[in-house]
Amino acid sequence: MRAGTAWCRPQNNYEPHLSVLVIAQKAARLIDLLNEWIGRAVAWLTLGTVLVTFVVVVLRYGFDWNSIALQESATYLHALVFMAGAAYTMKHDDHVRVDIFYRGMSERRQAWVNLLGTLFLLLPICGFILWESSDYVVDAWQRLERSRESGGLPLVFLLKSFIPLMAGLLTLQGLAQITHSCRVICGVERRPTHPDEGDRI
Repeated sequence: MRAGTAWCRPQNNYEPHLSVLVIAQKAARLIDLLNEWIGRAVAWLTLGTVLVTFVVVVLRYGFDWNSIALQESATYLHALVFMAGAAYTMKHDDHVRVDIFYRGMSERRQAWVNLLGTLFLLLPICGFILWESSDYVVDAWQRLERSRESGGLPLVFLLKSFIPLMAGLLTLQGLAQITHSCRVICGVERRPTHPDEGDRI
C-alpha cells in the first residue's frame, strides 16, 4: 500500500467514502460530457468570427461601408469562444502552463498538484469572479444594457453574462478535476497523457 493513500483503500465489504467516490465519478463524467459538448459547439464560433471579420473588412475597404453591429458581433463571438471554452480547455489540459517541475513528476504527484491547485487556487478565484460579477451582470440585465455606439448591438447585458458563465463552467470542471485527481491518487484511474508529455508514467 502506498503511503498517504490508505484512506481510499477498501477495508471491508462496504466503505462509505468509496461510495462517495463512485457517485462523484458519475457526476464528474456528466460534467465532462457537458463541457465537452459546449467546447465542441463554441469551437464552430471561431469560424463564424473569421467569416464576420472577413465580411467587415470587405465591406469597409471594398465598398466603403461600415457596420458597427457586424464589428461588435465578431467581438461577441470571440468572447463566447474564450469564456465558454475555458472549461473545455481545462478538461483537455490545453491551457497555458508555466511549467518547471510538473512535467517531471509522477502521475500521482501530478494528481496531487491538480487537486491542491483546484482547491486552493481555481475554486477560490472562480468564487471571487462569481461574487464580484454578480452585481455587475444583474445591473446590466435590469437596464437591458446596450451598446454605446450608434447602430451597435443592444445585447451588452448578454455579453456581460459570459463572465459568470465562464466561472460557473470552470467551477464545475474543477469539481470534476478533484474527483479525477482523487481517483488517480487512489490508483483506480489513470491520468490522460497530454500529447506533449510523451509516454511518461
